[in-house]
Amino acid sequence: DANDVIQNTFIKVYRNISRFEEKSQLYTWLYRIATNEAITFLKKKKRKSTIALDEEPNRINMLKADAFFDGDRAVLLLKEALERLPEKQRIVFNLRYYDEMAYKDMEEVLGTSVGALKASFHHALKKVQAYLSEQID
Repeated sequence: DANDVIQNTFIKVYRNISRFEEKSQLYTWLYRIATNEAITFLKKKKRKSTIALDEEPNRINMLKADAFFDGDRAVLLLKEALERLPEKQRIVFNLRYYDEMAYKDMEEVLGTSVGALKASFHHALKKVQAYLSEQID
């Protein structure tokens, strides 16, 4: 699945490199294409197998049983918290927190205003903090 997204991304870059206008940096243009491909893939996958809310615990149990998971409770709790976020908030959180991407770059990649991105990150952060507080208490 991830390989398909990467392959489709580079095919689109190859076919459209002549249309790159250098109004932004090359990596933000590439990131935008990759993000669009990932979102398209997720939407197709979601249409094929809509996951009901009552199945959410199953996804979390899958995380707990993941062979690559090192057992660190904090990491597991963070993964669980992120799994509960809406898709847009999860993307913004990951770009900002893990990739340390500037809001201006995210604006170009996601096509969303800086203000909306800041609000989305703030809401995601509050939800993650609330979930972690619930689980730790």
